[in-house]
Parts: sequence; C-alpha cells; structure tokens
Amino acid sequence: MLGTIINTATILAGSAFGALLRTGIGEKYKKVLFDGLGLCCLVLGMNASLPNMSKSEYPVLFILSLAIGGLIGTKLNLSGRIDRLNAGIRKSPLPANHSPLPAPPLGECCKAAEKEHGRGNENEALPQRGSGEGAVGSGQGPVQGLVTGCLLYCIGTFSIVGPVLSALSPTAGWAWNEQANTFLYTNATLDFVSSAVLAASFGWVMMLAAPVLFCWQGFFYAVGYFCSGGMPEPMRVELSIVGGVLILSSGLGILGIRDCKTVNLLPSLLVPVVFYLVKALF
Repeated sequence: MLGTIINTATILAGSAFGALLRTGIGEKYKKVLFDGLGLCCLVLGMNASLPNMSKSEYPVLFILSLAIGGLIGTKLNLSGRIDRLNAGIRKSPLPANHSPLPAPPLGECCKAAEKEHGRGNENEALPQRGSGEGAVGSGQGPVQGLVTGCLLYCIGTFSIVGPVLSALSPTAGWAWNEQANTFLYTNATLDFVSSAVLAASFGWVMMLAAPVLFCWQGFFYAVGYFCSGGMPEPMRVELSIVGGVLILSSGLGILGIRDCKTVNLLPSLLVPVVFYLVKALF
C-alpha cells in the first residue's frame, strides 16, 4: 500500500500547489491552462483507448458499455445533479441592499443584439466561451473538473495494474520496494503535475480526487492481495478502452468543442466489470 499512499500524497501536494498558484494567475493564463488541459485529455484518452482496441476479446463491448452506461446515467440525471452542485458552489450571497433590476423583454434583447452584430453569420451572435471561473466548454464547473481529474488519475495501466503488482510482490505491504511499486511511483510523478495544472484551473476542490484515487487503487490492491491471479487482463483492457473514451469526452468539453455529458457516461465503467463477473460465474 506504500505506493498508493505516496500516489495519494502527491495529488494532495500538487493540488495544494496549483490552488495556491491560481490566485496569482490572470484570466488569459487560466485560459491557456484550460486549453492545454483539454488537449492533454484528448491525447491521454486516445492513448488509453487505441492501443487496447486490438487486444479486446469483444470489440463491441465498449460500445455496449457506453450505450448502457449512458442510458443509466441519463435516467439518473447525473449531469443535471452535477450542474446544480456547480451552481451551488459558484453562487455568492447578494448584498443586503441589493435589488435586482427587471430583465428587459426578450424581443428588445434580440433587437439590441441584431443592432450590435448585424444579421451576418448566426454564429457571431452566439455566446462565446467565458473567461471567468470554471467558464470552460459547456458548463465545465469545479465538480466537472473534479470528475475529469478522477478519470485522469484512475484510468490507465499504471493506476490499475500498479496496485495489483504491488499486492502480488513478495514484500507486499508497507515495505519500500522500488521494483514492485515502479508503476505507482511513476504514476505519482505524473499525477503531481496533472493535479497542479487541474487545481490551477479549478481550485481547491481538486484535493477531493485524492481519496477517490486511494479507494480506487485500494480496491485493485485488495483484488491482487486476496486473489492470487490478480485482475483479469481482458477486464483491464476493456476498462482502459471505456475510460479512455471518457477522458477524451472530458477533453472535448474543456475545449468547448462538444459537451458530451461525460458525467452521464460514468456508469459505463461498471459494465465491463459486471460482464466479466457474470462470465466467470457461467
């Protein structure tokens, strides 16, 4: 478990560093961080999915996983719940003497917009991506940032196979074993940088990703510790494919290209697990 603890600590340290640094970053630099983060998500998502596609025993399983998981997430309205939570976090109390002005009629707003922009390209009148806190993509708030961080930290070979190899090591436990924990130490280094960038973009809320990672890696550590065979390789492959697609989806949202409601797709990660558990029983 030492590798997992170190990995968790690096996320806490990186998030704290990034959140402290965030107070001195101007809006134009925050936009650069968001754009860089979005591009990184695209690359990491493709890197997690594409190399594993040829290894999949059931090439259509990831499609079924995303379809079933998306339906479940939409039924539970996970994205809507997250949006409401984001709104609650962003909402600031109004001054006591504040009296909101009535909004002008919709028609007057449209006429004013037409006078300002003309009737050229319709896209010119569309609201552009904001520059305020969390104003990235379509509703990318602090909680969406937390979801993106959890996906980045938890999905991948290092974070899934690393705890299993650590548990299967002859010196498993609290001993410092560089060979058994190589994946986790490498993952910790990468996560330190990622968490600093994420916290510089989304703030202190990113520290909540640390306990999520601890529970995630702790689960796979327990699988490796109590099951001599560890985690089935086909299950890891399918999780990597589905997880990579979700990371890619987060990147599209951060860049403001397309809001794919990534939160609604999170149940997709459970489908490969359930599939292989049922397969093992029968």
